[in-house]
Amino acid sequence: MKKKNDDYEVKKGIDGLGLFAKRDFSKGEFVIEYTGEKITTEEANRRGGMYLFEVNKKWHVDGKGRENTARYINHSCIPNCEVDIKKGRILISTLKKIQKGDEFVYDYGKEFYDEFIKPKGCRCKKHTKTA
Repeated sequence: MKKKNDDYEVKKGIDGLGLFAKRDFSKGEFVIEYTGEKITTEEANRRGGMYLFEVNKKWHVDGKGRENTARYINHSCIPNCEVDIKKGRILISTLKKIQKGDEFVYDYGKEFYDEFIKPKGCRCKKHTKTA
């Protein structure tokens, strides 16, 4: 399920670097897979970090490596993408039609929001007038 690099690009987004569409995407279309080292929850708790993605109660994916292009998708309280975990794989698809030039965003969830986003302030369209 790998996508070609001509489908998206990394550039300045709503919060640092972001992932942007280089073409139009249909509603429900697969965009990218969140990839990285598969580690136990115990190891994830030991390491900590912002790029840990829980697959289930036993496993996480550590997506800190720059080869994980999906790590550039920013949080938004008004997402245009969603995450679906299938057979241990973290798949990101569109919730609605996305036009060329739009930034891909999804909701990181309450726990991540409370720990990492809320303290510095959410920069999504819901919380800013300039986004």
